[in-house]
Amino acid sequence: MPDAAHDSPYGDFPRSEMRAFVPASAQCVLDVGCHTGAFGLGLKQRGVATVWGVEANPATAAIAARRLDKVIPGYFTGAEVPDGFFDAIVFNDVLEHMPDPAVILRAAAPKLKAGGVVVASIPNVRHIDNLVHMLKEKDFRYEAAGVRDATHLRFYTLKSIPRLFEQAGYAVDKLEGINESWWTPSLLRRLAFRFFSAYFSDTRFIQYAVVARPVAAVASGSGGAARAPREQAATV
Repeated sequence: MPDAAHDSPYGDFPRSEMRAFVPASAQCVLDVGCHTGAFGLGLKQRGVATVWGVEANPATAAIAARRLDKVIPGYFTGAEVPDGFFDAIVFNDVLEHMPDPAVILRAAAPKLKAGGVVVASIPNVRHIDNLVHMLKEKDFRYEAAGVRDATHLRFYTLKSIPRLFEQAGYAVDKLEGINESWWTPSLLRRLAFRFFSAYFSDTRFIQYAVVARPVAAVASGSGGAARAPREQAATV
């Protein structure tokens, strides 16, 4: 079987832009929705000792099983995942596909070692292309992939992402825009970013990357004071 994605419009993407958000000290990582295991393979090439995956698609799970140390077929909620085992649990564009992402995040917390983190990539519904689609075309047309993916059940913004994690019992350590995509020859769009950056700065990014820790871990490590998230600079 060739190393190619099956039954998915997303292909065999390594998501290299997300590797930097997995702590350098992490030696045991769980990739939820690992697809073909390309992201986990990149972590192993970086030096992460052990990478597990959870993948519901049997075809892509079979590819991932050749790349990662262990792949659990099925969904995270039903997976037999040990407690206190992982330094990081990764959800790359996964949480928005779930009916109640907060439930999943709460279930992930006991699977982390002390000091462990959840790392997530979450699509930004306020990305400029999506806003133009709604304002200019007066439509919200679902697509096979991207921010308006037809399988997305939840939609998030720069403001609502921290709220999701806080409601699930986490403190957000890092919140940064990734995959910046906004520049076009359109004068109107350039002027909007130049003169109204406070309103549009978050629309530059297709996704946001999050690093968060269960609040209990924050309390034990820093006297109970949760750290404020580090957001992407608002200047253009």
